[in-house]
Amino acid sequence: MKENLEKWGEVIENVPLSNYTTYRLLGTADYLIKPKGIGSLLELLKYLKKQNKKYQIIGGGSNLIFKKHYDGVLISMDNFKDIEIDGNYCIVGAGYSLIALALKMSKLGYTGLEFATGIPGTVGGAVYNNSGAYNSDMSQIVKSILVITPDLEIKRMYNRDLNFHYRGSYLKDQQGYICLEVSLALKEGYIDIIEEIIENRKKRRLESQPLNFPSAGSVFRNPEGKSAWKLIEELGLKGKTIGGAKISEKHANFIINEGNATGEDIIKLINEVKKQVKDKYNIDLILEQEIIK
Repeated sequence: MKENLEKWGEVIENVPLSNYTTYRLLGTADYLIKPKGIGSLLELLKYLKKQNKKYQIIGGGSNLIFKKHYDGVLISMDNFKDIEIDGNYCIVGAGYSLIALALKMSKLGYTGLEFATGIPGTVGGAVYNNSGAYNSDMSQIVKSILVITPDLEIKRMYNRDLNFHYRGSYLKDQQGYICLEVSLALKEGYIDIIEEIIENRKKRRLESQPLNFPSAGSVFRNPEGKSAWKLIEELGLKGKTIGGAKISEKHANFIINEGNATGEDIIKLINEVKKQVKDKYNIDLILEQEIIK
């Protein structure tokens, strides 16, 4: 299969998942391909569908949990990084780093992306998950996106079409859509104020989050009116370990990889937390991250 895939981009075989997930998971995937552009991606998708070979789009791998082996093709958006800035409007490829974009636009004096300066992953992944922090999220700045539909058509979708909601969107709910580029509308601001906000939030993250270990950020969504971390902490689950995965002692809504975690370790720990929270509080915690089968 590798020879066929190479027609559409760079291909790596027997890919270590540790290189493509922020959890740095043990395990492998059959193939990873970096399509050269939209045309190559479309042809690749047609081929994979015809071969009945499963695939997974990956950006920064910041919200993905793979089991020990993925018997499919990882499609990297690494070549989708074009950026065009026109005043306070920005058109950016889905593979562009969200943190890099947030810092770039902030340094230019545009406000609206300060919340994203600590969120790993890509712009496309951030739209898919409606990533956010500090009471802001992507729904507030996305003007439109260009996608490939499940029927392999290229289509522009506008903010009103995307059904943004807490850590979710139309793309996440419907599946099969692939974000290619994102148009953002920001506002002019004062660089010194923007930089002060970014620095203060960076300090808060360093104090409250286990950033010295591989993780994928918050594991669970906050139930309405409650904080997931507080429920988990009240159950005494900080420090709970399964295999190489551990509930952070610094922030109870983070699972960290202490060095040799598999996706299966993390999934078992997630299931244990969900069970105990359900038993104690009758609350069904909703996973913010995504388990890839």
